[in-house]
Amino acid sequence: MDIAIRILQFFLSLSILVLLHELGHFIAARLCGVRVDKFYIFFNPWFSVFKRRIGQTEFGIGWLPLGGYCKIAGMVDESVDTEQLKGQVQADEFRAHPAWQRLLIISGGVLVNLLLAFLIYGALLYSNGRSYLATADVKYGIVADSLALEMGFRHGDRLVAVNGDSIHDFTELLTATVITPGARVTLRRGDSSHDITIDKSYLPALLAGRQLFSIRMPFIAKTVVSGSAAEQAGLLPGDSLVAINGAPASFFDEFRTAMLTHRRSEVQVTVARAGQDTTLSIAVPETGVAGVQVVAEMERFFTISTESYSLGGAMVAGVAHGWKKLADYVQSLKLLFEPKAQAHKSIGGFISIGKIFPTSWDWTVFWSLTAFLSLALAVMNFLPIPGLDGGHALFILYEMVTGRTPSDRFMTTAQFIGMGFLILVVLYANANDVIKLFN
Repeated sequence: MDIAIRILQFFLSLSILVLLHELGHFIAARLCGVRVDKFYIFFNPWFSVFKRRIGQTEFGIGWLPLGGYCKIAGMVDESVDTEQLKGQVQADEFRAHPAWQRLLIISGGVLVNLLLAFLIYGALLYSNGRSYLATADVKYGIVADSLALEMGFRHGDRLVAVNGDSIHDFTELLTATVITPGARVTLRRGDSSHDITIDKSYLPALLAGRQLFSIRMPFIAKTVVSGSAAEQAGLLPGDSLVAINGAPASFFDEFRTAMLTHRRSEVQVTVARAGQDTTLSIAVPETGVAGVQVVAEMERFFTISTESYSLGGAMVAGVAHGWKKLADYVQSLKLLFEPKAQAHKSIGGFISIGKIFPTSWDWTVFWSLTAFLSLALAVMNFLPIPGLDGGHALFILYEMVTGRTPSDRFMTTAQFIGMGFLILVVLYANANDVIKLFN
C-alpha cells in the first residue's frame, strides 16, 4: 500500500506538470495564430482512450501515463511530418511565423512551469505560513558525522556562514554546504571563530547522501525499554543527563558515544531527577544499545521561527522562495561538470523521482514536491539540447542574431541526434536506479 501511494503521487504530479507544460505551448501557439494539430493528456501509441476534434485540433487522452504532448503544425521536432515539410508553407504553421513568436511558443511550457511553482509556493505560504529553525537558534551546535570530523568539524560547533554569506535558515545553510564546490564554512567554537573549507574530494560522498551534521540535542529520557540495560540500572522517563563517569555531559551524542565505547563494561551515568542528581550504573551490552528513547521534539529545546503572510505578501515570498530553489537546483546541476564530484553517479530516473514522495498522503508535502519538480522540469526542458525546448530556442536565437534560418534537413537531423542522446541519458539514469536497488 505504501508503494502504491508513492506511485500514485508520482504519476499525479507528473501528469499535472506535463499537462500544464504542454498547455503553455498550446496557449502561446493559439495566441500567435499557429495551428495545433493534437493536444493529448498521456501518450497514445497505436490507440487512444478518448479523442475528439474541436476546430483544427484533435484533443485526446492516451493510455500511457507518462505526461502528454502538443503537436504544433510546421514545427520541426521528433514527431515532424517530413511530407508536410516538403509542401508549401501554410500561413498558420509554426515555421511561417516570425522568430519572436516562435521563441514565445517554445518558451510557453517553461514559463508555465515557473509560474506554477511560484504560485504553489505562494499558496502554501499563504495557507500554512512558514516555520523554520534559525541558524542563530541552533544553540547547542551540531553533531559532526565521521566525515565531518575528518574535515575538521567538532561536536558542538555552531555554523554561521557559507562562503562569507550568513544564512538565516539553518536548513538552507546545510544545503549550501553540500551543493557549493569547495564551500568555506564559518563556525563558532567556544569563543573563537574558524573557517573550514570542504575539499572537493568529499563531493562524491555528499552527493551520495552522506550526512555531515545533525542538530545537537540534550539527553532527556522519554521512554525506557522494558528489560533493557537502562531499565535495570534504574533510568526513568524524564531523567536528564548530567555526567558520564564523573565528566560533565548533557547531550545524547555524548551518551551514545559512551555506550559504544564501553561495550561489555559498566558506565556511571549521573542524571538529574526531581531536582537532585542520581548516579546509575549501566551495564552496557555487546550491542552498545542501552535501551532508552530520548525526547526528540525540536520545539522542546529550540525556538522555531514562524512567519505568516497576507495574500500579496505570500505571492511575493513564493516567487522569492521559488527563485532560491531554482538557483540551488541550477547550482547542483553544475556539479555534473565538476570532475571531482562524480555527480553522474547520483543521476536517477523514475525510481529516484518517485522515492522523493512520502509513503503517506500529505497534500502540503505533495504540492511542495510538485512545485520543486515543476522548477526542475523547467530547467531540464530549457537545456540547449536538440529535442528539448532549449534546443529549439537556441536555433531560433541563432536565426535572430545571424539572420540565417537553419535548413529543415539540418533541424530534422539535429532533432534526431538530440533525441538519441536524451534516450541514452534516460536509460543511464534508470539503469543507475536499478543498480542502486541491488546495492
